[in-house]
Amino acid sequence: MSSSPSVITCKAAVAWGAGQPLVIEEVEVSPPQPQEIRIKVVATSLCGSDVAAWESQPIFPRIFGHEAAGIVESVGDGVIEFKEGDHVLTLFMGECKRCRHCTSNKSNMCRALGLERSGVMHSDRKTRFSIRGNPVYHFCAVSSFSEYIVVHSGCAAKVSPNAPLEKICLLSCGVATGLGAAWNVADISKGSNVAVFGLGTVGLSVVQGAKLRGASQVIGVDINPEKVEKAKDFGVDVYLNPKDYDEPIHEVIKRMTDGGADYSFECTGDTRATTSALQSCCDGWGLTVTLGVPKAKPEITAHYGLLLTGRTLRGSMFGGWRPKSDIPSLVDKYLNKEIRVDEFVTHNLQFEDINKAFELMREGKCLRCVLHMPR
Repeated sequence: MSSSPSVITCKAAVAWGAGQPLVIEEVEVSPPQPQEIRIKVVATSLCGSDVAAWESQPIFPRIFGHEAAGIVESVGDGVIEFKEGDHVLTLFMGECKRCRHCTSNKSNMCRALGLERSGVMHSDRKTRFSIRGNPVYHFCAVSSFSEYIVVHSGCAAKVSPNAPLEKICLLSCGVATGLGAAWNVADISKGSNVAVFGLGTVGLSVVQGAKLRGASQVIGVDINPEKVEKAKDFGVDVYLNPKDYDEPIHEVIKRMTDGGADYSFECTGDTRATTSALQSCCDGWGLTVTLGVPKAKPEITAHYGLLLTGRTLRGSMFGGWRPKSDIPSLVDKYLNKEIRVDEFVTHNLQFEDINKAFELMREGKCLRCVLHMPR
């Protein structure tokens, strides 16, 4: 029999205050508790949500990161679906498969393992990280900017060992979110007109999903002209920069689409873009899906007439995927070359260069920067 897991000391990038550079520290990682697993992180990518939370949220010291892939190092009591050596993706939203939402077949908003905002674990509301006996807080109950992490077994998905972990880590958040918004939430139909506001990783994943569904025209909207080349590569037919027009951008889109797009997507984290996306849709059946997490002004402002004339505004978390049940199939699609993931990785950095990754993301110079952990 193997001995019980013990405390591991490893390196982690710790945030000590809002907007302050992360510091590589020696942290203690507790053994996995019942229904938890401890993972050796192989690769983790930086998501805009990490940056937004690091800039604005008050919980510190904290280890950010939630888009990651790794190998199970040990398992806690009661865990039967994972074993040491399994390849896994972390999940910032879990799936207990027992609550009202998990059993409804209508929602992925698990009541037991949903998005954790308090910096602790779901099970006992405590942390699994410490420095010299003092707690270090989690992010989304994942905290992948650490060589080793502990997550609930419902917040990890077992994946094929043939998949490159440094690529598929993107499927644990951004790429999956965009694809799911196009397929699960909007259910885009062939021949549709689609407008996508924000051409980062999530937005371009929506574009990819729309094209795979047979959309006839995809309009990409972004204020950064440096994104045009990559956007065209993923399938954007027409690029619009609102700064180039003297009229509201939704008027331009309505003129181009004979009255409005069939589907529009807000992928910016700016509620003003949500309003523009809704205004860009056609009467009768136009559907707007909002995906971004706003840093400021969370309230959406829209004239009631937009809804009265038949438009629909829908929210989406993680693209509607049931995390544990559905994400492994996306990995299989990647292995079968049915979806593109590699092209989203614009930068590869060593873990100790994590602050450079934050700089690149803040400056809008990268889609995804993958951080490679020490072997």
